[in-house]
Amino acid sequence: MFNDIGLPELATIIVLAMLVFGPDKLPKVIQDVTRTIRKIREFSESAKQDIRQELGPEFKDFEFEDLNPKTFIRKQLDNDDLGLKEIRNGFDLKKEMAEVTDAVHGRDTDSSPSSTGSAASGSTGGRVDMTKKPEGTDRDDRPPFDADAT
Repeated sequence: MFNDIGLPELATIIVLAMLVFGPDKLPKVIQDVTRTIRKIREFSESAKQDIRQELGPEFKDFEFEDLNPKTFIRKQLDNDDLGLKEIRNGFDLKKEMAEVTDAVHGRDTDSSPSSTGSAASGSTGGRVDMTKKPEGTDRDDRPPFDADAT
């Protein structure tokens, strides 16, 4: 809870406590604070045990830290019951994008990149050359620029 409190911060808190409560009342205040923290911890532990008992034996390994979304996702990705690693490894973004661009340009797509049909159509192994202009487009096809309209 207080993992980021260093020595200067702790010394500042002690000095402020001495100034506010005085040396006479400070030991009693410290005892009251520690007693309150202990009661809060006991209350939270008993609440956790009550919730675990109410959930039943199916949730005996349930941890309240799993309610944190980051912890839950990290635990599920490490577990890999969902087969996410297979999906991640089986997805080739470059291949998918090449297929989409071929479909947009009206070219035939083959599932095997080693086929002669893709080489004959001007595609280089499923890659799209972004430096070339698409075929059939001229500079005159664009609408005229109207400076007053903008």
